[in-house]
Amino acid sequence: MPDPHQLAHDAGRRGELPIEETERLIAADKVEGTGVYDRDGHSLGTVSTVMIDKLTGKVAYAVMSFGGFLGLGERYHPLPWRTLTYDTRLGGFVVDITKDQLEAAPSYVAADSPWSDPQFGRSVYDYYNVPWYF
Repeated sequence: MPDPHQLAHDAGRRGELPIEETERLIAADKVEGTGVYDRDGHSLGTVSTVMIDKLTGKVAYAVMSFGGFLGLGERYHPLPWRTLTYDTRLGGFVVDITKDQLEAAPSYVAADSPWSDPQFGRSVYDYYNVPWYF
């Protein structure tokens, strides 16, 4: 196994930002592309991005891409961060929701911009029965 300190040192020499993943911390760019699974371990999609609240600094949502083929028909489902649990065995996040529940959840397509409406975020938290994060 490579020495993490040597990897960080080498990254710094190349002008890259050395970021070590720890048991509790992960860089946002490493979250993107991580798989999301249902409680039975079936793949639901992947994390496209995370949304961070500017005022609190807390991750509010993981936006998961779901469905579609080659980018066509793909929908984006914001999941309240608190609904995700990282599973080291799967190497991804587990959410306690079925595919049918996910299909009925608040979502949007790439051309939409629902974030300008504060009610959209609240509807996501309401749908997953999670207390609003503020």
